[in-house]
Amino acid sequence: MFNYVRRAQNLSRYRRIISVFVQHGFGSLLEQWGVDRYLITPARIRRRREELERLTPAQHFRLALEELGPTFIKIGQILSTRPDLLPPEYITELSKLQDAAPPIPWEDVAAQLTEEWGRPPEELFASIERTPLASASLAQVHAATLHSGEEVVIKVQRPGIWPTIQSDLAILEDLASVAQHTSLAELYDPMDIVQDFSFTLQNELNYLQEGRNADRFRENFEGEPAIYIPKVYWDFTTRRVLVLERIYGVKINDVETMTRVGIDPKQVALNSARLIVKEVLEDGYFHADPHPGNFFVMPGAVIGAMDFGMVGHLSREDRINLIKLYVASVRLDADRIVEQLIRMGAANAYINRADLKRSITRLLNKYQGLPLKEIRAQEVVNDIIPIVYRFHLRLPSDLWLLGKTLGMMEGVGLQLDPDFDMFAVSKPFAEKLMREMWLPSTWGPEIIGDIQAWGDLFEVLPRASAKLLYGLESGKVPLDMTFDVQRPVMDRLDRALTRLSVSLLLGAFILALALLISNAPASPIIMALIVLGFLTAMGLGLWFLISVLRRV
Repeated sequence: MFNYVRRAQNLSRYRRIISVFVQHGFGSLLEQWGVDRYLITPARIRRRREELERLTPAQHFRLALEELGPTFIKIGQILSTRPDLLPPEYITELSKLQDAAPPIPWEDVAAQLTEEWGRPPEELFASIERTPLASASLAQVHAATLHSGEEVVIKVQRPGIWPTIQSDLAILEDLASVAQHTSLAELYDPMDIVQDFSFTLQNELNYLQEGRNADRFRENFEGEPAIYIPKVYWDFTTRRVLVLERIYGVKINDVETMTRVGIDPKQVALNSARLIVKEVLEDGYFHADPHPGNFFVMPGAVIGAMDFGMVGHLSREDRINLIKLYVASVRLDADRIVEQLIRMGAANAYINRADLKRSITRLLNKYQGLPLKEIRAQEVVNDIIPIVYRFHLRLPSDLWLLGKTLGMMEGVGLQLDPDFDMFAVSKPFAEKLMREMWLPSTWGPEIIGDIQAWGDLFEVLPRASAKLLYGLESGKVPLDMTFDVQRPVMDRLDRALTRLSVSLLLGAFILALALLISNAPASPIIMALIVLGFLTAMGLGLWFLISVLRRV
């Protein structure tokens, strides 16, 4: 149901959005949602269709987003990282979206800066270049010099863009609420998708958040001399203005200039790969918009990074799951891949496993026997996209951002070095993460949490059991379900609970010994006691296994 007040306020924008999509051939979908009454005249729509009839639906979709302005261009760029939502041909087309716009007059920029700082920019800076270095749909960048002589860049949000973004996001929420009651909701969650877009876009428009992102990247790469993150000038940074240290260098894909000034492109390729692999596998926090314009190569093959508005987050669990998928893929184990996808929540437990397994097996067979250095991450991602869309696999949006990031960085790496091998660079990081998977510090807390949960269960189990047995004895359990309980059944239940108790105690004993190994002092007596404890645990475990097997 639409919010009627909001709809009345944004009626002209509603008509504009819906009319553009109808002109590009998406009218039937909008009619299904019940919003066709906001259309422009049918005659104009027919003329528009005749002009564009030679384009594909994917091209129409891209053009429609471009016509609708900054909000929809950004949403299209986000959609280009979500192959779970759109067919492959749409993903390819949306990747072509360009975020560029004519520059706004300096007078408007100066007024915006004065409003943010409370003083004219000329008072705060020794000089400011009125001609922008770059101009996009959401912001404009100007070079400036502080009174201290430090060179900086000022990223200023376009005046009036925030109310437009808010209005468009509100309209999208209304449309999503309508779509929530259509057949589309059987495959997707429109409200969740729009809220995800809204969160990403609003974060990108908050330059305080972007400044914090830059600071975090600088901390993560503090020990990496080949990576440089510019300083944030917090005294001048607000929600709508970001001031960063200005860095100079060669654009990362300009191999000719790089070679001319004496920088080794192969070393740059290696450094760029280390940057993204460390971000993903070690930090779980990565630059999610790594196009060539955001990276400059400085003397010594040092890579300077810019634009931290869009970042991806990977939890430790996400990274471990990725490693498990990688290991299963290397082993060509389609069954394990399907199980891992279900465990990650990407695939529904009721999915057609046999069909999914066949599709994955065909994909794995394509790469069987190929050395890792001959496998391209972008090609693998492109092969995965049709499977993702067909089976509606749902991975976190950050993982799709990661796929796009890896593809873009690999493309840059291949321009710099034809023998570029992303897998070779990632191998030591992946091996380190795999080793950590087996350390008690990784799995210990989780097991301790499980034991605590079981402890809580055993605390309430006697009272619950007494209540249940009383109900059984009287012929009626609390759930009003009548049972005919025989003594053999109760005996088997008793034995099952006993085995469960013994197995939990045995597991806790083994866990305690594992934690002692990682923290105990190097004393021969203590180590001997630990070894004795392990032998005892193994004996008890063997006895327990034999006792169970005898009753099978």
